[in-house]
Amino acid sequence: MLAAAREVFASQGPDAPVSAVAERAGVGIATLYRRYGTKEELLQKLTVSAAEQYSQAARTALAAEDPWEGLAGYVRECVDFGPGSLAPIAGTVRFTAEMAEAGRVSDRLAEEVVARAHAAGVLRADATTIDVFQVIEQFSRRAPVPTTADADARERLVALVLDGLRARPDNTDFPLPGRPPSAKRYDELWRKD
Repeated sequence: MLAAAREVFASQGPDAPVSAVAERAGVGIATLYRRYGTKEELLQKLTVSAAEQYSQAARTALAAEDPWEGLAGYVRECVDFGPGSLAPIAGTVRFTAEMAEAGRVSDRLAEEVVARAHAAGVLRADATTIDVFQVIEQFSRRAPVPTTADADARERLVALVLDGLRARPDNTDFPLPGRPPSAKRYDELWRKD
């Protein structure tokens, strides 16, 4: 049901009817409501599920022998999950303790992936964890009716961006423009108390 919910809310936005989720999941609306008491609860569980997927991808990255391959694999895996499709949900549901905890774990693990890449000298020094999150968010959004060409273009563009994140001797001559993105602002997007 969560996979169906992600597809529906990704293509139709947070105002999509729950009946569309039930239909996509191949279950009756009553079954969906027995599992998730309200639409808001379904959306909350969907965000927790996404954070858990990020966490698992980070654990896999940290287990990789090569820090660059770990980071690059983390980005590619998270893009494949499609969490950017959840961006329209940000701020539309009450923020729960479960969401906060899943987010804290996910953020901590992502910080470890980035710190490991920095320590190995394979990630440009001026790239931050929030930069990595924003890359994932931008490239994980899906077209309402995705095609193979969309997936091919996304894979190609992610490879180009990853190449731009890789540390090189000449990176220091060309620092990233602007100030690094704020973690506080990123977190505020999700908070609806």
